[in-house]
Amino acid sequence: MDPVFAFKPFADYFRSWIPKGVTDKDYVIAQYDGAIAYMDACIQNIFTVLTELGLDDNTLVVLNSDHGETLYDHDCFFDHHGIYDNTLHVPLIMRLPGKLPAGKRIAGYNQHKDLMPTILELLNVKTKAKFDGESLMKLVRGEKSNICSEFYITECTWMRKHGWRTPQWKLIRALEPDFHFKPEVELYDLLLDPDENNNVADKNPDIVAALTKRMEKWIAKREKQTGRKNPMFTQECWHGKQQVGPAFTSSQQAYDSLYIGDPKQAAKLQSKSN
Repeated sequence: MDPVFAFKPFADYFRSWIPKGVTDKDYVIAQYDGAIAYMDACIQNIFTVLTELGLDDNTLVVLNSDHGETLYDHDCFFDHHGIYDNTLHVPLIMRLPGKLPAGKRIAGYNQHKDLMPTILELLNVKTKAKFDGESLMKLVRGEKSNICSEFYITECTWMRKHGWRTPQWKLIRALEPDFHFKPEVELYDLLLDPDENNNVADKNPDIVAALTKRMEKWIAKREKQTGRKNPMFTQECWHGKQQVGPAFTSSQQAYDSLYIGDPKQAAKLQSKSN
């Protein structure tokens, strides 16, 4: 836990909810596991009530999430910033007897934008609305192996980055320095390194160039379709620190400028935990 409490931008925030004296990261991770177990029990209650009401055979249940979570990965301790797969990958579980196969895991990539057209198809709701996504029932019926095989990824929360993901490769490019002192360009071979721990950008400049070109082509296409500049390029001073200028010029500047937490509140809460 030493690196966690040494990370000054978040240290007081961590002390506000991690009990004083905790030295093992697995203790914190166990609390997260416990929260998941509690959520599982709550979800079971939903199914129980549906059965009691006689509605379980004609009710569509969708379990989804907006983001994954970082526990002790990539030095982004106990948060969900960054565009690594542990943050991008989210659960999607759907249940509708008679229309969805029970207990079947469907392979293939998809995104949140595919959820609405899927729900509308399952409920037989007709609409003239046009969606960017596609119904996932094409995967369920075996008509497609993927809705999308590669896609654009972005973040502008604690780090301002974007990139391109394919089944094998993950490219991450920083639009300004981050407070974790990470390199400007990251490339991961997801087949050999699914946890994204080995940055191979320097060893594969041709792949970096090819993925960057594909990303830029997609951005240009979307800008033309929407008539808008990509917001990732216009969200300067996203951090609200007017004094540092429109963008951080170094990771040290970002590290010294960004902060979350209240040291007095942290001390008070830790005192109560004892």
